[in-house]
Amino acid sequence: MTDSRNPENASGADLQNKMSQKSSLLMSKMSSANTDVEEANRVDTASPEISPATIEFAQATPDDDQFVPYAPRTIEETGLSVSFLADLVLQTLYFAGYMSGYEISESVKLPLKNIVDGILTFLKRERFVEVKGRSGGGFAEAAYDYLIPERGSDRARDILERSQYAGAAPVTLESYTKAMRQQSLKSVPVGPKQIRQALSHLVVNEKTLNQIGPAINSSRSIFLFGHPGNGKTTMSEAIGFMILQDEIYVPYAVEVQGQIIRVYDPVNFKPASEEETGQHGARKEGQRLDGRWLRVHRPVIIAGGELTLESLNLNWDETRKYYEAPLQMKANGGMFLIDDFGRQQARPRDLLNRWIVPLEKRVDYLTLQTGNAIEIPFDLLIIFATNLEPRDLVDEAFLRRIRHKIDVHDPTVEEYQKIFRILTDMRGVPYDQQIVDYLLQEHYVKQNRQLRSCHPRDILDQIADIARYRGIAPQLTRELIDQACAGYFVDL
Repeated sequence: MTDSRNPENASGADLQNKMSQKSSLLMSKMSSANTDVEEANRVDTASPEISPATIEFAQATPDDDQFVPYAPRTIEETGLSVSFLADLVLQTLYFAGYMSGYEISESVKLPLKNIVDGILTFLKRERFVEVKGRSGGGFAEAAYDYLIPERGSDRARDILERSQYAGAAPVTLESYTKAMRQQSLKSVPVGPKQIRQALSHLVVNEKTLNQIGPAINSSRSIFLFGHPGNGKTTMSEAIGFMILQDEIYVPYAVEVQGQIIRVYDPVNFKPASEEETGQHGARKEGQRLDGRWLRVHRPVIIAGGELTLESLNLNWDETRKYYEAPLQMKANGGMFLIDDFGRQQARPRDLLNRWIVPLEKRVDYLTLQTGNAIEIPFDLLIIFATNLEPRDLVDEAFLRRIRHKIDVHDPTVEEYQKIFRILTDMRGVPYDQQIVDYLLQEHYVKQNRQLRSCHPRDILDQIADIARYRGIAPQLTRELIDQACAGYFVDL
């Protein structure tokens, strides 16, 4: 965010120079509260110098292997410049009409003391904001209601031409990168017990179980392939549910080269409970958590045929004038499932070429509108699930970069029967081995049809639909099996 013209008594260049000079000064804290609004609007013109507010805030962590973002205590520790924060506060106030100092602090997610109060003093000095009155009790900046006079409105409108972002202050790209590295999925290894528990609702053979566990612990990439209907998507979702049990911190937004990238959105992230966040954050006595970071369950993002190359790049919002993070950036620290790989709008080869560098280097490169490229972490478990032949989708070079390749086979007869028994028990339908044997003989062996793991579920669904239509209880009979299979199977 940069500075705008002075509509009253200076040209745009004059005011920009003046703002740039004053951005390097830290305003002294306001003197003790005074109920006189006119007095509150006066500011001390003598302010001590501060160093440029571009020093990266080294996040305080209680343990080397655990990331906990503690609140910055000075403007320098935010990693953002005074002018950037002043523009953000002014925009926030412009959209709201008027706010108290406390409300502004809550909106931008920064402490009032030593940070927001200093920015408000700066804005009052420039006559971009003024005090309207006091709301409730309290002292100094927290209790005063602020509004924007005409001069401030002109300035805010000029800022909005460049960016309409308002809300939580962003964190720096360097801070984001360090946090993602420190919260890597690798820090949460899984063992046989966790894998069996996560997949307990599925019938998975021992060989596949022993492949899935190491693949998850690699926190890199998995290529699931095999015939349709054998549980690749269900298996991936179960892995995702297991990953969701752990929590990490993600920022609302990231600042890079003066631009804002919005990371958090309520669709792809599930916030942790306040109790979980409080217990995790209660590590350093007397210091609050940084409100710019939100504690969430590790993200699990699923994209299917709707995935495009554009969704893997920074998405510039022409109206709001800031970027939306691509899906793989949102998935950092969690899992990204590309389901039905090969059926996307983009050609499989183009998508594969897009992933080669991230899979190899564990970093991704995104391009800003200015043409500048930025480097972000690619620290996530990415799963490609497809029912197409691998040789029709990928080449040897790409497969080499995929660490774990798992062929999800058709179920055996014993596994098929086990799935059928589990599902009938779940639905309260009496299991009849003779009827299941009849199903296998008449509709698989004689028809030369392959077994699929989804068939028991789908056939039972067909039986339930027929029974509901007839007004009878679902049951396994030859008649219902034949009618269900006639309406389900199609010879291609």
